[in-house]
Amino acid sequence: MAARALASASIAFGLVSIPVKLFAAVDSTHAVRFNQIHSKDGSRIKHQTVSAKTGELVPRSEIVKGYEFAKDQYVLFSPEELKALEATADQTIDVVEFIEASQVDHLMVDKAYFLGPDKGGARAYSLLAAALRKTGRAAIARYAARGRQHLVMVRAFEDGLMLEQLHYAQELRRFSELEVETTEVRDGELELAIQLIEQSASEQFDPEKYRDEVRERMLELIQRKVDGEDISVSPAEHADDKIIDIMEALKASIASRDGEESEARKPARKSAAAKKAPGKKKKKSSTSSTSSTARKRKAAGSGA
Repeated sequence: MAARALASASIAFGLVSIPVKLFAAVDSTHAVRFNQIHSKDGSRIKHQTVSAKTGELVPRSEIVKGYEFAKDQYVLFSPEELKALEATADQTIDVVEFIEASQVDHLMVDKAYFLGPDKGGARAYSLLAAALRKTGRAAIARYAARGRQHLVMVRAFEDGLMLEQLHYAQELRRFSELEVETTEVRDGELELAIQLIEQSASEQFDPEKYRDEVRERMLELIQRKVDGEDISVSPAEHADDKIIDIMEALKASIASRDGEESEARKPARKSAAAKKAPGKKKKKSSTSSTSSTARKRKAAGSGA
């Protein structure tokens, strides 16, 4: 099934304008969701809007939006006033600067979208993608949509372009706000930790080998429930909270990894031995046949 565009826009830098379409890069329907159901009649629960002051049901026609400027004090806005507050959506991804793509920390990325060329924009689209790929740079731009102005980054991705919606710096917390206890790192511990990391190191990240095992287990149990089976939960195993010796834990982890690698090599040795086994049996069978023939000749001679 072909992907459906979420919106149309145009990338503008200098005097160049490239018509593009935005596509969702993440499938949000993949998650397992549960509804709230009335346990007595099996009907779905609906949420109602009630007044926090009186507890009475408030019809939608009487609901307006307000901003809390002081404790329990709100200034109210009409739909027309709200539109005046919102950013004007001109559907333009206005490029401000080009930077090295590696300069943007992953923490800043909020959402990701694929960008595809719109009608008449294929040539300019391909040119921008090739230029960003060649230079290793990305475009930082402003994009007004749905009443908000977003900070975005446009970068080369596979054979085309990707738009990543970024957080503003003011939205991010500082790591320095954490009270992190600093301790001395011993050379021996560091060497063992590095050895353990290298044992599990891979040259390239392959996301295809990872699956949401919890989701698959949930769907399996849900299907069993649909089929009328009872499902039960095994008691959780509580982790041992006792303080362990880091050096001993690292050594045990390394030994465990070595053991796993040895077990993984065993089937190959067994397979090689199995290939040799039929040859030996065949030879034994031939010897047995020869002995049987000799006995028959001897019996025939004595009978004569």
